[in-house]
Amino acid sequence: MTDIAPLLTPTTLGGIPLANRVVMAPMTRNRADDRGVPTPAMTTYYRQRASAGLIVAEMTQISPSAQGYILTPGIHNEAQVAAWREVTEAVHAEGGRIVLQLGHTGRIAHPDITGVQPVAPSAIAAEGLTFTQNGQVPFVEPRALTLEEIPGIVAQFRLAANFAREAGFDGVELHAANGYLLDQFLRSGTNKRDDQYGGSATNRARLLLEVVSAAIEVWGPGRVGVRLSPFNPYNTMSDADPFTTFPTVAALLALQPLAYLHVTYGGGSPEDRARMAPLMRSAFTGALIVNAGYTAESGAEVIAAGEAEAVAYGVPFIANPDLVERFAQRADLSAADASTFYMGGEKGYTDYAVMAGAVAE
Repeated sequence: MTDIAPLLTPTTLGGIPLANRVVMAPMTRNRADDRGVPTPAMTTYYRQRASAGLIVAEMTQISPSAQGYILTPGIHNEAQVAAWREVTEAVHAEGGRIVLQLGHTGRIAHPDITGVQPVAPSAIAAEGLTFTQNGQVPFVEPRALTLEEIPGIVAQFRLAANFAREAGFDGVELHAANGYLLDQFLRSGTNKRDDQYGGSATNRARLLLEVVSAAIEVWGPGRVGVRLSPFNPYNTMSDADPFTTFPTVAALLALQPLAYLHVTYGGGSPEDRARMAPLMRSAFTGALIVNAGYTAESGAEVIAAGEAEAVAYGVPFIANPDLVERFAQRADLSAADASTFYMGGEKGYTDYAVMAGAVAE
């Protein structure tokens, strides 16, 4: 039987101390109100899961035009800051640590939600449908950002980082994964620019690095993380050579005083993951969080082998607010109800039971 003790030992990611190495992955749950303000249910939800070594709160839009889905939270006005402060205070009261994932959805935004045409590195629409208050509608063609507009995007991230600090978070994670704006710049399938933000992997990483610098100006060293997804095809994403692109990006990020790099390997084959993981470990010399399909045993193994400092779990945390204790006790895990993942009320959100059989309060 695999020893899971490595997963339960304390560590520090940059300047963020963790009681254990079980990280709650960021997951969109669509429980904010229609103004993008976090609700009391969200405070309960995160407080219930405060035994995680670190909570990475869900993707949170940095501006009204950055929103890609209905009922997702923002961090661009004082009402949102005040509501998020209730979340951070509740998590801290339980001894937990929590960072906020800052994101801009780029071409995944829709005029039905934002009232404006979405922006992207290039004028290439995502395929398929998205859900708005008007039901399912096709994605629209985005407008390519001009060079003059890009500093404004960086400024939005900087302001959001300031607001997150004001709300009492322990740091921020920059969302450069899963087909959103920063990822759209990174991957060659969505970035066809011929200026300094396109072409080589280094150029395609330029916007991310500018946003990283802005966030570090706000937070200082060791409080800013970055999330990457080398293989995830979600939102019709692709890259001609991920095995060059993402180690290059990781090496550039290693030059910054980050808290951590968070790599999710979802969408890649076992062979892809086996090839990419050592490249990323070699390229990034700081603290590494890995994600996608890990069990307690496999998570402990990658930590023991020095392949990562922490492991992020998504769906298991939805149905098991006491996931760390269940891992420690080798207890069975509850199954999550996928029909309640997005939108709705308390059902499938704050009503999952802890091991003793009582609902987590």
